[in-house]
Amino acid sequence: MVSLVFIGLGVQAQEVISTQGESYSNAAVNIDYTLGEVVTITGTNGIHDLTQGFHQTNWSFAGLEDNVPSYQVIIYPNPTSDILNIQTEIFENVSYKLYDAQGKIVLQGAISAEHTPVQVNQLAPGNYSLTLNKNSQNLKTFKLIKSL
Repeated sequence: MVSLVFIGLGVQAQEVISTQGESYSNAAVNIDYTLGEVVTITGTNGIHDLTQGFHQTNWSFAGLEDNVPSYQVIIYPNPTSDILNIQTEIFENVSYKLYDAQGKIVLQGAISAEHTPVQVNQLAPGNYSLTLNKNSQNLKTFKLIKSL
């Protein structure tokens, strides 16, 4: 009697969510880097140091700066192409500002209900930051991606 045994193998790659990275190449060398990547090994020839880690060539710009953890809000979808939804139970005196990658305010307004849709279809694709403020206090800052 012959028995067959199948073994399934899977590979899971490392993933980096980073705000910066780049690739350079010339006739002699190719270099890829991601700021914030995990360093796995460092080599040196006495003059130059080289660190190696996990590089992600297609990165996602996402994140949250949580200044008031007790303030609950949901921002979706991210990435978005047409409408960005802000959902929160506490909206009185809360405003939003949307900044482009250069730090310029491109949209601003008040959160007027538990669900506030924000039209972003007129904005260029790219990376943006959304800040929520109550009076002069910064509640949260979200990193967002505007897609096509």
